[in-house]
Amino acid sequence: MHQKTEKLYKLSEFEQVKSKELFKIDSELTIPRFLESNNYVPEIDNDYVFDNDTTTAILLGLKFNKRVFIQGLHGTGKSTHIEQVCSRLNWPCIRINLDSHISRIDLLGKDSIVLKDGKQVTEFQEGILPWAFQNNVALVFDEYDAGRPDVMFVIQRILETEGKLTLLDQNRVLVPHPYFRIFATANTVGLGDTSGIYHGTNQINQGQMDRWNIISKLNYLKEETEIKIITQKIKAKDDDKNLIKSMVQLANLTRKGFEHKDVSILMSPRTVIMWAENYKIIKDIKKSFELTFLNKCEETEIEIYKEYFQRSFGIDI
Repeated sequence: MHQKTEKLYKLSEFEQVKSKELFKIDSELTIPRFLESNNYVPEIDNDYVFDNDTTTAILLGLKFNKRVFIQGLHGTGKSTHIEQVCSRLNWPCIRINLDSHISRIDLLGKDSIVLKDGKQVTEFQEGILPWAFQNNVALVFDEYDAGRPDVMFVIQRILETEGKLTLLDQNRVLVPHPYFRIFATANTVGLGDTSGIYHGTNQINQGQMDRWNIISKLNYLKEETEIKIITQKIKAKDDDKNLIKSMVQLANLTRKGFEHKDVSILMSPRTVIMWAENYKIIKDIKKSFELTFLNKCEETEIEIYKEYFQRSFGIDI
């Protein structure tokens, strides 16, 4: 995908917009918005509701070239938040999931055999990192705390604001595009998994964590905000709004139960949306709850979740 380089924007091809008007947040920040879009700009979700603090952190990263690290529990919408900000600014955004299969070769590139003029020749095929580095791209590293050590040291090179990228195999030193930006999302904040639910995460070198200019924590939404998002997302009818309120109340009970270690699985906003979507299809609140959430819970905790359901809906399951 990244080998087909899109047209680079000239620095004059953007306008300044007010974040308060564009994102409906409490901020006087103005931010550049590119006048043209391309295939790397995420699609706009018109129903998306922006968190004030997280949006401000992302905007600071985009405007002032700050390295922004967003931490939060699963399902809080960390990566989606960055994408939806970029979508409204026509800012190309690429996400890379740093699972154990991503290697430094995947990021930097490698020599490949290609056919030229009917002959096989060896040619360097650059990876996603050099390409993004030379374009006005917001590069998002998902699951940052699951990255392999060799990959993390490659990323560390470019975390400095004026950091250059050296391709040793090519004897080349790349200079970043003026509108290249870096973000990372993670379930932990670099100190490893203390909850026992995020297997595969690692402690992050604190020398590297120090290179992230802004650390933002995205927690679960306020109840009324979550209700509003789900209502808009599934285009709920008036008759269903009380049910959605009860769904969110149940989700909050699972989150409090998880916090107090009463249960081992919580219901994220993503799961509540799936539950609401499934309910809309089968019109059975109990069955949709079982199919979406209850069937993946620990047998020893089922009764607790059933109690949460009874407290939220006033009916037994």
